[in-house]
Amino acid sequence: MNPAMWISKTGVQAQDAKLQAIANNLANANTVGFKKDRVVFEDLFYSVEQQPGTQRADNNTLSPTGVQLGNGTHMTGTQKVFTDGATQITNNKMDVAVIGNGFLQVRRPNGESGYTRAGQLGVDQNGVLINAQGLPLVPQVTIPATATSITIAENGTVSVTTQGNTIPQEVGQLTLSSFINPTGLLALGENLFQETQASGAPTEGRPGDAQFGKLKQGALEGSNVQVVEEMVDMIAAQRTYEMNTKVLSAADNMLQYLAQAAR
Repeated sequence: MNPAMWISKTGVQAQDAKLQAIANNLANANTVGFKKDRVVFEDLFYSVEQQPGTQRADNNTLSPTGVQLGNGTHMTGTQKVFTDGATQITNNKMDVAVIGNGFLQVRRPNGESGYTRAGQLGVDQNGVLINAQGLPLVPQVTIPATATSITIAENGTVSVTTQGNTIPQEVGQLTLSSFINPTGLLALGENLFQETQASGAPTEGRPGDAQFGKLKQGALEGSNVQVVEEMVDMIAAQRTYEMNTKVLSAADNMLQYLAQAAR
């Protein structure tokens, strides 16, 4: 295969992967707590025909640059960008936005922990605080059946007022978990992340303490996708894709010309 055709093929594949990431970002522009993805590329190995600094045979001088021909690009990975999304005021007492660093922890059906930035909370039939997927928060907080209102403080303290009692009663404490490398978390879908060796072990603490952010009741954290930026990236990826296909076509035409000339 013509090297230029191979290189262009890697470029087409790279831009296809970038377009897929952009499409997913745009699809989740209104997903609560969503963190956008970016694709990371690097150049492939080089065919070194002459190393820089080697002696030239024609005049006994040193080659200042050498001859190094690249062989294209490839995707090394994707990264979640954990910048804060815009805070959306909902005035729903069961909604909680994480302002700053940290994740709410939930217990998944298999008993393992999941981590989320989506604070659309509710209660199950037993009064246990759950997320939108019905997974209980960790540590577990139970709301009494007689509760008439619920208050979630910035530091995660959960209080309720009950029938016949106007004095708030503390019933639990929400905590946040942070990771030294959040980009190493495994995205599970359903606004959930899972701990991995790359992310490191979680550190748990009260909201507002040390490296942890605060909670805001009656609000949700929106997606951090910037639609205009994604549209600009999409246009750039589309044009780059087109240029790579044109190189493929040009290389094919050159091969056809050589084949005809050889007859």
